[in-house]
Amino acid sequence: MVKKIFKIIRWVFALAFISSILMVVAYRFIPVYFTPLMIGRCFEQIGKGETIKLYHHWISLDEMPKSMPVAVMASEDQRFLTHHGFDYQAIEQAAEEHLKKGKKLRGGSTISQQTAKNVFLWQGRSWLRKGLEVYFTFLIETLWGKQRIMEVYLNSIEMGDGIYGVQACAEQNFGMEAMQLNRRDCALIAATLPNPRRFSSKNPGPYMLKRVKQIEHQMTFIPAFPEEH
Repeated sequence: MVKKIFKIIRWVFALAFISSILMVVAYRFIPVYFTPLMIGRCFEQIGKGETIKLYHHWISLDEMPKSMPVAVMASEDQRFLTHHGFDYQAIEQAAEEHLKKGKKLRGGSTISQQTAKNVFLWQGRSWLRKGLEVYFTFLIETLWGKQRIMEVYLNSIEMGDGIYGVQACAEQNFGMEAMQLNRRDCALIAATLPNPRRFSSKNPGPYMLKRVKQIEHQMTFIPAFPEEH
């Protein structure tokens, strides 16, 4: 009986491993139209008795302004092009500030980690979810590459209440196509990403405008995002 149970467990783990690889490979080539985050937000809206809001239009990286990847790198992950999914320098700095200066321990998730979490995992905090985040981050860094990670990130990241991705954000908050966004617009969108349901790119306040200036300054030190080859 015990042997049977262990055999079943081994099969379950083997199937989970194979299916996760196949899913990552599939998303290397096909658009990600829905994510667990989008579905979770819809259930939250239903639970509150609200009308479901879900704005999401997939576009390729070529259909986005060149400033958009630069803006999110300046805001969220300045070493995105050089690390392999995990910014150990940022992790070390955050731990040092926590230990020596008593500052609150920051997560410091990279764009790769955020993409893995948004596309493949549920929201919340647990050691299991964190472990799976590491696993999927390794997979997408290995099987996708930086261009695909950035493309999926900019199409799936939450950018407002019920708004996901650059194209939907451009339509809902700026009244234009994504490609029409200028450098400042891109910086403004990037400024909302720590908390896009609190900070609005449609009606930015004084704090947001200050963040935009900081991001635009940082963008001057970020290289242009490379073309896929």
